[in-house]
Amino acid sequence: MMIALFTDFGADDIYVGQMKAALLSYAGCDVHLVDALHNVPDYDARAAAHLLAALHGAYPDGTVFLAVVDPGVGSAREPVAVMTQVDGKTQWFVGPDNGLLSVIAARASRAKTFRIAWRPAALSASFHGRDLFAPVAAWLASGEAPADKLEETGALRVQLDAGDLAEIIYVDHYGNALTGMRAAAVADDARLRVAQTEVTRARVFSDVPEGQAFWYVNSIGLVEIAVNRGSATAQLGLRPGHVVEVLA
Repeated sequence: MMIALFTDFGADDIYVGQMKAALLSYAGCDVHLVDALHNVPDYDARAAAHLLAALHGAYPDGTVFLAVVDPGVGSAREPVAVMTQVDGKTQWFVGPDNGLLSVIAARASRAKTFRIAWRPAALSASFHGRDLFAPVAAWLASGEAPADKLEETGALRVQLDAGDLAEIIYVDHYGNALTGMRAAAVADDARLRVAQTEVTRARVFSDVPEGQAFWYVNSIGLVEIAVNRGSATAQLGLRPGHVVEVLA
């Protein structure tokens, strides 16, 4: 069984370790915990939703995603679990109903949404990732979907636009800037403009001179803007939220 953790907690703070401890206490030693990403742009459920919808395809059938980008923790927002079927794979996503899970749910060939009705005896108002979402993710990874803990609902309450997002949604440690645009919808000869800079497509980094900016199709199928042996964030000033324009 595999549980993939996807959060904006940061890998160096105290929170990820506590969630892993909770997962292991409920699921036992047979579970495999994978750190999918812990530096999702802070509080940004919109960017995270598009990133998660692209990233999930790299994980196998049966994976449970514990997805926590939850600035509204402790508020009236609902805790939910979503079961999806995409390309023959069934996966679960556990997290808040704040739009985070809505893009993958909308793009799935089949999706079921469940409200998490269960509450633990001790529930921190500010750490549902550890106390509420982690136990549910552990149960699902163990093959359980207990009816007394999950109540099927019609759909998520918060639904974002599931179309491509023409913005920078994430910057990696190299300074490469991922967009929310699926590359299959962008012509190979398209020019992109972002932060007053135009770039054209290259197949791989080594196809352009050192220091040149370009866009390419990254390994999870998104349009990514990069600089060969350099940083797109440093050279072009790119940050999450920058709008990307497709030119003829």
